[in-house]
This record gives sequence, C-alpha cells and structure tokens, in this order.
Amino acid sequence: MSEDAAVRAWREVLARHATTACALERALSDRHGIGMSEFEVLERMVELGREKYRVQEIADAVHLSQSACSRLIARLEKAGLVRRGMCEVDRRGIYVLITEEGRERHAEAVPTHRAVITSAFAPGAPPPTSCAPEDEPAPEPVPTP
Repeated sequence: MSEDAAVRAWREVLARHATTACALERALSDRHGIGMSEFEVLERMVELGREKYRVQEIADAVHLSQSACSRLIARLEKAGLVRRGMCEVDRRGIYVLITEEGRERHAEAVPTHRAVITSAFAPGAPPPTSCAPEDEPAPEPVPTP
C-alpha cells in the first residue's frame, strides 16, 4: 500500500468513526437517555458477566482514561445504572457493579445500538461526511423476535 493510500484509508477510518459515534450518541440519548460511552460501559459489564469490576479494567475496555471513566461511572451511578462497592479484601479498592436497572436499560438500548452500527457498516453504505442534522432521524432499531 502506498503512503497516500494509507493516509486515505486512515482518514476513512476517522470519518466513519466520527459519523457513527455521532449517530450513536444522538440515537442512544434520544431513545434511552444514555450516551455512547455509557452504553459501552454497560455493554462490557453485561458481556463479561461478572458481578463486579475495577474502574481501571472498565476504562481499559472502553478506551478511556481512568479519570474520564470515573466521571462516566459517577453519571451512571447517579442515574441508578451502576453502584460502587468496597473491596472486602482491600478496603482501598472500589468496585463497580451493574444494577438491575442498568441491565434493563442496556437491553432496551441494544437494538438501537445495533441498528446504527449495522447501517454505518453495511455493504454499500455511503461514505461518511458529517454528522446528520438534528432533524434527520437515526436508523430505527430492528425488532427482535
């Protein structure tokens, strides 16, 4: 691959990420009251299926700094979607636990998330340009059987 082709490919990745992230942010916020990053934290917690997680492992999984992840977890906690708990072995350690409400909100948001990313990465999807205007609706979730 030539240097110019690599630069074009890199810019395509950046543009696709930006437009998809914008569409996800808008659709998840409008329909479920959570942002893309909040969804990603809930998604990782549900997927891994454990009872509790350290902030740093969540931060690593969703590609955020520990401080940014701590702020995000504080928002999720305020919304009742996660709670913090102390480590019984090391009282300095704090764990994050997903609540039943967090599991429910995640489950409700999954079809919206999947509809947006399926649309963005479908064969023949238009090249990314910019975020769709506010009055343009995000893709509707596909009903699950």
